[in-house]
Amino acid sequence: MINVFMDDLRKAPPGFALARSVEECLLMLRECEIAVLSLDYDMGPGSLSGTEVAARMVLEHLFPREIALHTSSSRGRREMYEILYPAIPRETKLHHGPLSVERLRQLAESCL
Repeated sequence: MINVFMDDLRKAPPGFALARSVEECLLMLRECEIAVLSLDYDMGPGSLSGTEVAARMVLEHLFPREIALHTSSSRGRREMYEILYPAIPRETKLHHGPLSVERLRQLAESCL
């Protein structure tokens, strides 16, 4: 089981695999068992956004155990949340923002 951090610019926190594109993130969702997925919205000029990941997760039922929306785009966060919230399975936790420092520390320590 892995944790995935999708972002085109930021480094992944300790304990996370990095997905630099929407396509890479979707491949990981389809091929790996994911515990925590942290999503950015803006993935660079001409690239698909985090909204596409959210929509595909719903369409293909690709839900990890926990989803965080770490994007700095309030519009993007709202769009992703509005796609995910009505479809999220009961066993998946959805954070309307980034993971807390404490949660990130827990995840990093669990990978040691």
